[in-house]
Amino acid sequence: MTSPRAASPRALAWRRRGDAFAAGWRQFARQRSGLFGLGLLLVIVALAVLAPVLTDREGLNVINATGGPLEAPSGEFPLGTDRQGRSVLLLTLWGARMSLTVGFVAALLSIGIGTIIGILAAHYGRWVSAGLMRITDFFLVLPSLVLAIALSTVLNPGIGTVILAIGITSWPPSARLVRAQTLTIEARPYIERSRALGGGHLHVITKHVLPAVLPLVFVNTTLAVGSAIVAESTLSFLGLGDPDPMRPSWGSMLRSAWLDSAVIAGAWWYLLPPGIAIAIVVLAFTMCGRALESVLNPRLREG
Repeated sequence: MTSPRAASPRALAWRRRGDAFAAGWRQFARQRSGLFGLGLLLVIVALAVLAPVLTDREGLNVINATGGPLEAPSGEFPLGTDRQGRSVLLLTLWGARMSLTVGFVAALLSIGIGTIIGILAAHYGRWVSAGLMRITDFFLVLPSLVLAIALSTVLNPGIGTVILAIGITSWPPSARLVRAQTLTIEARPYIERSRALGGGHLHVITKHVLPAVLPLVFVNTTLAVGSAIVAESTLSFLGLGDPDPMRPSWGSMLRSAWLDSAVIAGAWWYLLPPGIAIAIVVLAFTMCGRALESVLNPRLREG
């Protein structure tokens, strides 16, 4: 019987990554709050993705509204209707698509910018670090919401403007966090050995620094999505979101409820669903992020 051929270094590396992922999942599964948050997110994302299958998008058009203004919840409209007679449940489901899309993309943009700046500042040091950190400090002292409002006002309104405004105003904390982690990693002996063996800047960053920083980046991204959803809701509530009524978000629903005097009219079903949805999603992302942080940080896990 012939002996099996020795596994290649790449196969061994992927096997180690698989073992590490399995161990991390076992640690995550012990965090009940993290599992609960993950379950909530899966349900909400599934409803958002399946919204075109479960509902008819044409119901968002005011012309096709079949209900009366501000009807209370009933069998036909489980969450009632808005001032134009549209189903609040339909608006909430389609608003989830917009809010989650903006949250994910804006968070990825923010974390991407922060990761690049943080790694470059820590790796090259000297004047590169000084220049990048002064830019970071400049953005840190500016109120991010005020800067996002200014950008949304200057640029053409739309989903792209909202994503850009949130992404380029919320990256400084990530940059400082990644820079500190990169400095810790580059002080380790294997980085010195890699440089001594002829490894260039690109090799050190992509093969050693970035893989070691990615867990922290992943946790930070999870927490940043919730913040991005809140920022999008704030901009939309202030009238700086997507003006297209066929692309509602939870923030634009809150603005419409306020403009339609839902509180004065006693139409609680118009105001509560988007507010509760925002709170649930942010809470779920926070629980997942904290659970991941405890998995990837041995000191928190021991505590």
